[in-house]
Amino acid sequence: MQRSDGRTPDQLRPITFQRGFTNHAQGSVLTCFGETRVLCTAFVQDGVPHFLKGKGKGWVTAEYSMLPSSTQDRKQREKGTRVDGRSVEIQRLIGRSLRAIVDTKALTERTIWIDCDVLQADGGTRTAAISGAYVALMDAVTWMDEKRLLRNWPIQTSLGAVSVGVVNGTPLLDLCYKEDKNAGSDMNVVMTGKGEFVEVQGAAEGAAFSRDELNSLIDLGEAGIRQIFDLQKAALDG
Repeated sequence: MQRSDGRTPDQLRPITFQRGFTNHAQGSVLTCFGETRVLCTAFVQDGVPHFLKGKGKGWVTAEYSMLPSSTQDRKQREKGTRVDGRSVEIQRLIGRSLRAIVDTKALTERTIWIDCDVLQADGGTRTAAISGAYVALMDAVTWMDEKRLLRNWPIQTSLGAVSVGVVNGTPLLDLCYKEDKNAGSDMNVVMTGKGEFVEVQGAAEGAAFSRDELNSLIDLGEAGIRQIFDLQKAALDG
C-alpha cells in the first residue's frame, strides 16, 4: 500500500523531542510526530491529593487539551469543568501510563503535574503526548534530584506509545489523521522499556479483526515503540 506521505507500512513519521521549550516548568518538551505537535510540560508542586496526605508518597497526574486552532475547524476551548469525555479519557490514560513506571514513594509528598496541550493535530495525539510526557517527566525528576527532593530515583524504566491500524487490509504504524479516519481497525499501544504493556486500546471501526491480525498489530506497535525509546534517549542525552 502506498501511504499518503510515502512511508512504508512499518515506518514511523519523523519524530522529535525539543526539550526546554518553555522556561517555567521543570520539564518542557515540544513533541512532534509528523505534523502532530504536542507541548508536554512537567511541573513540580509541594503537596499531594487529599487521599494521599500523610502516606509519605507522591503523585503523578496529567491534563490534556486541544487548542482551538489545533484542528482544521476551530475547536471550542474547554473551560472550567466543561471538559469533553475524550479529553478526560486521554488525560487519565496519560496519568496511569506514567504512574506505571514511577515509584511514587521516592517522590516524597509532592505532585508532578503533566500538561499535554495539542498545538496541531494530525492523528496520534495521545500517543505523542505519552511519549513526550515521559521526556518531560525525566527532566522534572532530574531537577528534583539536583535539588535533593527525592528519597531515591523514582523512574523505573522508559515509556512510549504509538498508534497502529489496518487501512485497506494493510497493517500500518503511526497513523496520520487521514489514515486513522479510514482505518478498518485501529489501536493505541503503550509499552515500558521492560517490554511490558501498560495499555492496549483497540477497536474495529469496520470489519472485525482476527487474533492473528491483533498479534501482528501489537508486534508492529512494539517495534515502533522501541524506535521511539531510542529517539527519547538521544533527546535526553543531547
